[in-house]
Amino acid sequence: MNDSAKGKTVFITGGARGIGRAIVNALAADGYDVSFTYRGSADEAAQLITALQAQYPAQTISSHQVDLSNRDQVDNLAALIGETDTLYGLVYNAGGSYDTLAALVDQDRAEDLFQLNFWALTRLAAAATRPLMRAKSGRILTMGSVTAQMGVSGNSIYAASKGAMLSYIRTLAMELARKGVTANYISPGYVDTELMAPYADYRDRFEKFIPLRRFAQPEEIGALASFLFSPLAGYITGAIIPIDGGLTAGLSIRP
Repeated sequence: MNDSAKGKTVFITGGARGIGRAIVNALAADGYDVSFTYRGSADEAAQLITALQAQYPAQTISSHQVDLSNRDQVDNLAALIGETDTLYGLVYNAGGSYDTLAALVDQDRAEDLFQLNFWALTRLAAAATRPLMRAKSGRILTMGSVTAQMGVSGNSIYAASKGAMLSYIRTLAMELARKGVTANYISPGYVDTELMAPYADYRDRFEKFIPLRRFAQPEEIGALASFLFSPLAGYITGAIIPIDGGLTAGLSIRP
């Protein structure tokens, strides 16, 4: 447990499953009061709260059902975040995908994805900055993607939304630095979650392009988030932090 986490609140979007759940577990273990959102995973959210409350009875663990593609619901969550005097951080983990060739992009679907992957982030981060700046400390993390840094066929809009997120976070980091608040961009590669289930038939092929020859585990992403929330990470801001098994380090041509 991190003694400096006591009495501090962290909001995590998309926290009931996968990477988000791992981050919720990691930050709760560090001693933070954790409030996470979910959209359709009510049973998983309830089970997670029950388990964490039993494990950490002195901490507050809560959840909120929020559809981050709905602007009114995002505004309601933003208001709650902005009114949290004990706020120490925001982790924006929720997101969606839209796979199609660049020449076939449907603008309505693209705009819906940007609302979920980008505009909701900006609304929540803006709300979080007020209590964080008053406290002169805090953390903002976003869950980006390696696709923001490399071209992937069929991922033009998804990559563009993650690239917009990256540009926003870097600027936010510069604007908040003098107030002691850091903002960073975690850039995962392939992670072993349910989201990868539709691509199970191609897993062996994907792994051949990863220097470490495996997918990341959600707990590894959670551990990285835990470190970035720790006092020892206070000098890291405006950074892209890859956790991709070497995927973006260079061209892998090994057989």
